[in-house]
Amino acid sequence: MAIEKGQTFSGSEKVDKYRPIYYAGASGDFNPIHIDPEFGKMVGLGGAILQGLCTLAFASKTVTDWAGDPGKLKRLKCRFSAPVLMEDTISVQGTVTDVQSGRARIDLKVVNQNGVEVLQKVEAEVEA
Repeated sequence: MAIEKGQTFSGSEKVDKYRPIYYAGASGDFNPIHIDPEFGKMVGLGGAILQGLCTLAFASKTVTDWAGDPGKLKRLKCRFSAPVLMEDTISVQGTVTDVQSGRARIDLKVVNQNGVEVLQKVEAEVEA
């Protein structure tokens, strides 16, 4: 696939109630705000929240699915800006903003079902 400036792509993931438990097992992040809904409520989060890096992994998967090869992803950065709750649907919209020297720069918009940006200033770089 030839990557060109202006190309767009998208993806989405629904956060099921077990996702933070699966992610905790894989990452070792068993912070109670992620796996205990009562604790999450007690500290004012409205329930358990998804690990931020799992949210970033959803964005990463959207990019690598589009690029066709996980090895093409060379850089990814973001600012975590809002919690993701169980049953949220995360949507990712990518736009190629530049292609130079065999690399494509991509800006990503990552929002929940209410349009709230859960990640901001999301940028990826892939092999073109």
